[in-house]
Amino acid sequence: MFLGDGMSIPTVNAARALLGQRNNKTGEEAQLSFEAFPTVGMSKTYCVNAQVADSACSATAYLCGVKANSGTLGVTAAVPRRDCQASLTSSVQLDSIAAWALADGRDAGIVTTTRVTHASPAGSYANTANRNWENNAQVIQDGHDSELCRDIAYQLIHSEPGKNFKVILGGGRREFLPLGILDEEGTAGRRSDNRNLIQEWQTDKANRNVSFKYIWNKEQLNSANSDLPEYLLGLFEGSHLQYNLEANKTTEPTLTELTETAIKMLSRNEKGFFLFVEGGRIDHAHHDNMVELALDETLEFHSAVAKATEMLSEEDSLIVVTADHAHVMAYNGYSTRGRDILGPSNNVDKDGRPFMTLSYINGPGFRSHENGARADVTEEPTFRSVRWQSHVDVPLDSETHGGDDVAVYARGPNHQLFSGVYEQSHLPHRMAYISCIGRGQHACNGATVLAPYVITVIVSLVTIIRSVY
Repeated sequence: MFLGDGMSIPTVNAARALLGQRNNKTGEEAQLSFEAFPTVGMSKTYCVNAQVADSACSATAYLCGVKANSGTLGVTAAVPRRDCQASLTSSVQLDSIAAWALADGRDAGIVTTTRVTHASPAGSYANTANRNWENNAQVIQDGHDSELCRDIAYQLIHSEPGKNFKVILGGGRREFLPLGILDEEGTAGRRSDNRNLIQEWQTDKANRNVSFKYIWNKEQLNSANSDLPEYLLGLFEGSHLQYNLEANKTTEPTLTELTETAIKMLSRNEKGFFLFVEGGRIDHAHHDNMVELALDETLEFHSAVAKATEMLSEEDSLIVVTADHAHVMAYNGYSTRGRDILGPSNNVDKDGRPFMTLSYINGPGFRSHENGARADVTEEPTFRSVRWQSHVDVPLDSETHGGDDVAVYARGPNHQLFSGVYEQSHLPHRMAYISCIGRGQHACNGATVLAPYVITVIVSLVTIIRSVY
């Protein structure tokens, strides 16, 4: 499964235009890799208690098959956010589709450009009342016992199913290291329990007598590709990976390179595998109104999907591409075809001031009005720099998500089951039905349609499932 975090439909449309324009074409006619998939559907992204989803409740929906409360991961809506005690009973804790795959003897892994403990990837392995409990100190800060409610990094290393993931690639070293310890690039650890979870991961694999490697830069990734271990942990930044446009390409791998390594790792299991791949920094750039970075991250995501389609057969590999939620970037104006997607519209406002083709409803890019008129953003000295913020209407410290439905693109066996409009929580059940894992009816046991109870709601990424029947 591939997840473009915050990849709204306007984001897809604008990234498509940017792709074409980077190739010296008008842009509107271009096509992203996943737009060529034979089936497209729409999923509804709201949380149980919120009209507009965050990445935690949405991850619980598309990975665990259950709608949840905003800010919670891998637990039902019986758990309010930050309620440690309510999250402890097994009846409220959910298994993800990654766990279903492992239970069937397949392999599983995660790839992300965010911290591996961030909300979206954590939906595949964590059960927690607060997405922010990435390390034990954050649990304690909220007034809870971190021995009782384990933090997300701890769960990845020591709990089911995370400890059995064959490949974990992303950022977030700081969540695994104790206070006072600096990682390889000088980022300070954030754990107050004096635990080094990176070392503990390595000790666990050594005790199991399996081959393993911990890596933290591109050179080590390239070396690992020449002799892949059974287990691979790659943490390439203290926090999130750098934006693709700003990254040092000699030291930091791209999402496409990480995806390729993960598929090589997992393809060795003849029964198949589940892989979650997230282009997570699309979301972060949108929150900061940095539209060029958001679209470039979308194009890198497109490249990662293209690599997956190149490596995996359409006959036995289901690839599902979607988003967890939308954003409030607008694609607007009446510009002529081929006009610079990152520039101002052909039109001007009622005061004769230019406005951008891509702008935001809210966020930190607000400019104060002068004598009732908007500022002319094209006259700013940083205009069109990579980190330039597009203008907004409502001033906020961080741009909000949008409540729009998001697109679901599918390729592979029974891809047609992803057409239509449905709850986001249907996604893992449909994937499980097709790949013959988890509970309920399966495509390979003679069922010809989705049984209603398979997709019933019990209370926003790319995912790949490979099945060999």
